[in-house]
Amino acid sequence: MSFLLGREIPPAEQPAFLAALGRAVRERTNLRPDVGLVLGSGLGGLADALDLEVAIPFAELPGWPPATAPGHAGRLLFGRLSGVPVVVQQGRFHLYEGHSAGFVAQPVLLMARLGARAVVLTNAAGGVNPQFGAGTLMAISDHINLTGRSPLTGPNAPELGLRFPDMTGVWDAELRTRLHAAADAEGVALADGVYASLPGPSYETPAEVRMLGRLGVDAVGMSTVLEAVAARWAGMRVCGVSLVTNPGAGLSGAELSHAEVLASAASAGPALARIMARFLVQFGRP
Repeated sequence: MSFLLGREIPPAEQPAFLAALGRAVRERTNLRPDVGLVLGSGLGGLADALDLEVAIPFAELPGWPPATAPGHAGRLLFGRLSGVPVVVQQGRFHLYEGHSAGFVAQPVLLMARLGARAVVLTNAAGGVNPQFGAGTLMAISDHINLTGRSPLTGPNAPELGLRFPDMTGVWDAELRTRLHAAADAEGVALADGVYASLPGPSYETPAEVRMLGRLGVDAVGMSTVLEAVAARWAGMRVCGVSLVTNPGAGLSGAELSHAEVLASAASAGPALARIMARFLVQFGRP
């Protein structure tokens, strides 16, 4: 299947895409992942802890282009972490690159097709809560979708999920408890908070950050929410961690830059890697 930038992919068309993607993956590996991990900007180093079986660049999968966002390697990694079979998305696709909502969510749907029962979504985010300074790790307790988009728009695919999936518990409370237990065991502070997604690529204005704070948002970014919606629709358990790389616009008086995001992510990445390794040990237990 050819790649068409920005082409809307309604749910009813996803099964055909996923079948082609699944065949391409199975030509390279028979590993059946229990868990999927999505690594956000600058967090790709977490994959260094992986007992790697195979790495597949995005561009070698049907219909997928290379990743273009800085700090995103653009590969699917298959292997074991803490003895648990996993698939790791090292980098992601974004709306601001011109992709449709259905395409942005396709990787997590592929994870489900390959056998993953749960997905861990990570991202680099701006801090809206003034108590969350740079380097704060935040377990996502809920989200607000301010992109104006949904991967579920269009005719449904009932074999994948319900037409009207419930989002009350999209961020799995039990998995979040396990994340906190893993962080405590590693001596790493882990906050809880609400994540909001905007389409980007411009950062938020100070007025927008003030608005988000009044809405109860703790961290803001340009990813994650569409993936969470799709994963929930497909029956996966969802949890996630935001790395606050900088205060939101207007909170510190400094201008924002992606270089700052990548530097903060590189600094805090090892702590997040330890949490993930410990979390997966727990996940592998009955």
